[in-house]
Amino acid sequence: MPTRLSKLFVRTLREDPAEAEVASHKWLVRAGYIRRQAPGIFAWLPLGLRVRQNIEKIVHEEMQAAGAQHVHFPALLPKEPYEITGRWDEYGDGIFRLKDRKEAEYLLAPTHEEVFTLTVKDLYSSYKDLPLMIYQIQDKYRDEARPRAGLLRGREFSMKDAYSFDYTDEGLETSYQAQRDAYERIFQRLGLEYVIVNADAGAMGGSRSEEFLHPTEIGEDTYVRTAGGYAANVEAFSSTAPEPLPIPDGEPVVFDSPNTPTIDTLVALANAQHPKESGPWVAADTLKNVVLALVHPDESRELVVVGIPGNRDVDLKRAEVAFAPAAVEQASEEDFAKNPGLVKGYIGPWSATGPRLGSESSTGLSFYVDPRVVPGSSWVTGANVHEQHVFDLVFGRDFQADGVVDIAAVVDGDEAPDGSGPIETARGMEIGHVFQLGRKYAEALGLKVLDENGSLVTVTMGSYGIGVTRLVAVIAEANNDDKGLIWPEAIAPYDVHVVAAGKDETVFEVAEKLCTTLESVGKEVLFDDRPKLSPGVKFADAEILGVPHIVIVGRDAAAGQVEYWNRRTGERTSLPLDDVLAALPAA
Repeated sequence: MPTRLSKLFVRTLREDPAEAEVASHKWLVRAGYIRRQAPGIFAWLPLGLRVRQNIEKIVHEEMQAAGAQHVHFPALLPKEPYEITGRWDEYGDGIFRLKDRKEAEYLLAPTHEEVFTLTVKDLYSSYKDLPLMIYQIQDKYRDEARPRAGLLRGREFSMKDAYSFDYTDEGLETSYQAQRDAYERIFQRLGLEYVIVNADAGAMGGSRSEEFLHPTEIGEDTYVRTAGGYAANVEAFSSTAPEPLPIPDGEPVVFDSPNTPTIDTLVALANAQHPKESGPWVAADTLKNVVLALVHPDESRELVVVGIPGNRDVDLKRAEVAFAPAAVEQASEEDFAKNPGLVKGYIGPWSATGPRLGSESSTGLSFYVDPRVVPGSSWVTGANVHEQHVFDLVFGRDFQADGVVDIAAVVDGDEAPDGSGPIETARGMEIGHVFQLGRKYAEALGLKVLDENGSLVTVTMGSYGIGVTRLVAVIAEANNDDKGLIWPEAIAPYDVHVVAAGKDETVFEVAEKLCTTLESVGKEVLFDDRPKLSPGVKFADAEILGVPHIVIVGRDAAAGQVEYWNRRTGERTSLPLDDVLAALPAA
């Protein structure tokens, strides 16, 4: 039997939801696919579930074709495994924690590496049991500080997470490639454009890490690419450091610089009062000293100073990678008030009167530099005295650093680290991520097997995730117009939407027979059988619901004529009733 709109649990809305920021959020709510329950938490209604299940079907097929077996773990998990791996603390405020009536601590799982690992440890003990690949589709929970964009960044979301277990590095490479290939097949079947980029593993740990990004202007990830084939998330991008320079003789020169708390004002003053023969001073000649607050998992707060070229800004996402597992934020006015040795607007790594920033600093702050700050490089920067700066401050002669951190923003034209040329930046939305975890979790949790020689070896693992509910939003984002959704055939909630447009009984009789014919050849049919509604209302609902193939049974039904409407192209064609099947794509 067809699904009848007169009985379907759905209500379309004519107004955009107030909180909707992106098209997918707007249309999924307005078309009755999802309903908001709380910030970042949504209920799934019948149409939304059908789309979601169609995506899951493709994922299941490709996972099993890649050799993975389906399992299912609970979302509510005990604290202890995450405590062993250190992630109970590393996640900080990013997870939901709770206690049972006996005060035992639990979490709503953000990922499941620990319990997958422990289950395999519980059941397998020999290399003969491996390789093993298991996966689930399960809900995850993260306490996002600012859930946004509907399903694109929520607190509850569904993921496919797969895990591979091998006892050799070569085996891990094979398992990783099998999953990577399966991801490409999945996204191709879903009709999604994607780019594979090098990525940072973050709290997951491990070595090799790649993201599958869908290019979109609303994407929360910035990635870089070159004509030569290099591609990376900005968090994983490595800036190319220039060659060290000879250390020159000489001394730094301090100069008065009233009203120059910014790079722009400093460059203007330098050019006006201290011109140089080789050309004008530019922002790249200056060293900007940025004070950052590192908030560690135990909630302690540490200030550090990072020197970067003045033509760059700090990218806080890149900073969080460099200083992980700490969260990173700009130092506050309160931080400056507690550290009077930091002369705001005039901070520098050197002072003629001392003390100096760095390991010798009386403030106790560590001082780091950008990779472009190499031995022998000369800078204009703050002198740690109000309204004073210094020329010819040479790294390796006048100041040192406690380390190098690559946290400056990446810009178009930067050189790729593999030598493939200048990069360009683009925006993308993460739709999948594959990791070579290696032995991090197996080592922490004691997952070992006996090898061919009877020796205990630590298992090496891979982790592979796809955001299933996020895919619903990503696909909706890429497939809509100003009237509503336009689903790809592979995941549309129905194959055909039949609209009975008219009040004549013949219209409904012909439409009923057409639905029966379509279902007899395997088509899933949505039937707008609602009486007393005008054709205009039904057509508007057909547009917003987004089934790609629509058949309108109207006033010419008695003469055996109907109208085929291709929602994707907008083309509407009158044709004989007997030709409807030929007009539709094959099952």
